[in-house]
Amino acid sequence: MKIVTALICGALLAGGVHAAPFAKGDPKIGKALHDKACTSCHVSMYGDDGSKIYTRADRKVKTPQQLAARISGCNANTGAGWFPEDEAHVGAYLNQQYYKFK
Repeated sequence: MKIVTALICGALLAGGVHAAPFAKGDPKIGKALHDKACTSCHVSMYGDDGSKIYTRADRKVKTPQQLAARISGCNANTGAGWFPEDEAHVGAYLNQQYYKFK
């Protein structure tokens, strides 16, 4: 029995099951935070509604980790004052709306 349990746990740890990125974030809260702190800057850079920053062909963010780092960097650079859970909410919103990381 110990061997079977060890094999199952090993398979899970080796990559069989992963939590969705930003699983602890709430996209609805993230959208409100994003709209308040991010949109005006993105509009000034890309025009229209600013969403081109996420949809352009040469976007820099290719992994959930890069997205989390970008959100954290923008939070620090803009002085948004978000807590880590706020960053997770914004990540959940952006992932749901644009990135679709699994």
